[in-house]
Amino acid sequence: MVAKGGYILFSRVNTDLVLQGENGKLPLMIEFISDRQIYERMIRDLVPHTERQLWIATADIKDMYTEHTGKGRGMIPFLEVIADLIVRGVEVRLIHAKEPGPAFRADFDKYPLLIDGLERMICPRVHFKCVIIDGKTAYLGSANLTGAGMGAKSVKRRNFENGILTDAPVIIAPLIEQFDAVWRGEFCADCDRKEHCSDCPLVGA
Repeated sequence: MVAKGGYILFSRVNTDLVLQGENGKLPLMIEFISDRQIYERMIRDLVPHTERQLWIATADIKDMYTEHTGKGRGMIPFLEVIADLIVRGVEVRLIHAKEPGPAFRADFDKYPLLIDGLERMICPRVHFKCVIIDGKTAYLGSANLTGAGMGAKSVKRRNFENGILTDAPVIIAPLIEQFDAVWRGEFCADCDRKEHCSDCPLVGA
């Protein structure tokens, strides 16, 4: 893989993959994460510290609970973390492929500011999963935004998932473009699944 201004060399150091430019420095990181690590690294440790922008894409979506040390108590709905980010002025966008279940909707109703503050759309063709923080750090992989998918459930109940955590622009830039292309409706005009898409701007036009 060739990157602007040099080449990318992939090498394994424990569970990390590092990007090495032609100057021999290691300024970027690609880290393989799986199962519980997805929850710990992204959902618990990084997402709550988002400063400007949080974009999430998922096929499936269910209620999920997470630790929140700043709250001084046990597990809280992940939607409470989202609500806190919105209060701080963070732009939060969520793309999902289908309507969430009743447990998610019950948690959603606990935080009225999500109605207007959470930017959300449904696209039944979305099957990619990613979490992009401030346009600089991202997870992309197999995990849906569910407790089992993200590794928040117990060791005997969580899914077997994996992906990468990276701050490499060569990966994050096209990931952002894919998300944004769906978000801005670039594929809506030629889509054959409009009848299944409640958010399609062309339905009923």
